[in-house]
Order: sequence, then structure tokens, then C-alpha cells
Amino acid sequence: MNRFFILLALLLIIPGLQASAQNNSFGFVKGDAMDLYNTGREMENQGRMQDAQNYYDQAIKICNEIIAQNDAGRDTYTALLWTLLRQKKYDEVITWGERVMRYYNDEYRLLETMGEAYFYLNDYENSLKFMQQYVNLIPGDERVSIAYFFTGEIYRIEKKYMLADMAYSTAVRLQPGIALWWYRLGQVREYSGEPIPAADAYGRAVKLTPDYQAALDGLGRVRTP
Repeated sequence: MNRFFILLALLLIIPGLQASAQNNSFGFVKGDAMDLYNTGREMENQGRMQDAQNYYDQAIKICNEIIAQNDAGRDTYTALLWTLLRQKKYDEVITWGERVMRYYNDEYRLLETMGEAYFYLNDYENSLKFMQQYVNLIPGDERVSIAYFFTGEIYRIEKKYMLADMAYSTAVRLQPGIALWWYRLGQVREYSGEPIPAADAYGRAVKLTPDYQAALDGLGRVRTP
């Protein structure tokens, strides 16, 4: 009798172990695409680029499996687009995004991601459109500062310096700890012929990153009589 129950238990356990091994060689369960993406970001921040790419590839694989089973929701598509964006597959972000937005046109995370992808494809008109939709939909989201920064980038590139100043100023107000953003604000103020506000922005960039040579050079220029 005991032998019978042992054999029955093994029959129940072994298929589950095999399925688990087939689903994921990284030790994650099938629903963890977002966790894989987040781990990839951590690896990337540590300079471990190959490890990051391995996690990103696995996240995409899991997303595609879920999509193939018609079981994908907002989080699955968000993880997919975020991962593709980190891999600089901007055309794929747009292709997937356009498809998904037919069903989730109020998904703010996808709006912001589409805005970034269009920016890197130099399609500033569509980038600005998606960034504005995102900000209008979720004005208090934690990534709104990024949307304002990209908006500032577009206006700077288009030489609309007053609008760029407004966008960058909002970005640094929401997230004041990024030296690049202060440097960009200093640039557009310098281009607008406003040396004192430019010096303030360049100075904030240098305070955050003392060896920021471009900001030091800008500070020297606007302080020169």
C-alpha cells in the first residue's frame, strides 16, 4: 500500500517539475516577465550588459508565450514594450504598441513608451503627441518627469527654446537629481540669451556631478563678461 502511494505521488510531481523546467531555465515562473525586466534593468545599471540582455530575452520569450495563449493583459504588453525599448528595438515597440493600443488606448505606460520609441526614431511629431496624451491622462505618475524631459528635448532640437525651458524646468522640479536635465535647461537658457538663469542651471548640474565637463564649460561661458 505504501509503495502504491509513493508511486502515485511521483507520477503527480514529476510532470510538474518537467513543465517547470521547460517553462524557464532562469528559475522564474511563467508570469514573471516584469520581474525579469526589472532584474535586467538592475543588471544594466551595474554595467552587466550581457546578463541584462539574457534577462530581457527571457522576458520577451515569456510575453510571447502568454500572447500566443491569448492570455495577455496590460502588464504583459507593458513588460514586452518596456523590454523592447531597452533593447533599442524601436520599430518593434511601435508595431506592437499600435496593435495593443486598439484595445488599451488608456494604458498610460504604453503611451509613454510609444513616445520614447518615436523620439529615438526621430519622429518628433508623434513622440510629442504620445507624451502629451500620457501627461494629460496621468499627471501625477512617477514617470511624468521623463515625459517632460523628452518634451524638452524635442523643443530644444526644434529650437523652440522658451517651450523647452518650460518642459525642462518642470522635469527638474519633479526630479531634481539628474545632472543631464539641469545641463539641458542651462543650454536652452543660454541659447535664449539668459546668462543668469543659465548659470544657475549649469551650476546645479555641476553640483550633482562635479566633473561634468560640458556643464563646467557652459558655466564658464555664461559667467564670462
